[in-house]
Amino acid sequence: MSQPDPHSDASRPFWQTKSLEELDEAEWEALCDGCGHCCMVHLADEDTDEIVETDAACQLLDIPAVRCSDYARRHRRVPDCLPLTPELVRAAHWLPETCGYRRLAAGRPLPEWHPLLSGDGEAVHAVGASVRHIAHPETDGAPWNVIEWWEEK
Repeated sequence: MSQPDPHSDASRPFWQTKSLEELDEAEWEALCDGCGHCCMVHLADEDTDEIVETDAACQLLDIPAVRCSDYARRHRRVPDCLPLTPELVRAAHWLPETCGYRRLAAGRPLPEWHPLLSGDGEAVHAVGASVRHIAHPETDGAPWNVIEWWEEK
């Protein structure tokens, strides 16, 4: 019996063989690293259209868990919640460089700490790639600060 070809698509993980458009729902969700950046309030400069990220989290973000508290109904409950689609991912330069969707769209590998590689959903927080320790609820009355993020972790 012959050994499978290690270079064939069948022996490689889905994120190395499929485009964003080819992912099924489970694969799409698995590509999320749980960083929470897409759940932060983003502001657009009226003059330049530059988008900046703030430290204010969407009202539905469970900050300690860095998960949406009503994922299934988020778009109905928060009208400006943008559903991530392949088209949006390619245009959304406000997503961090570490974002699995953004990396797959650009043909780049996932970071070594990504849960699909590390098997550890907490790794994103351990390396400081998540919003867990900087986010505050958008409704808590605290000032919103623009945050700057590193390009790679």
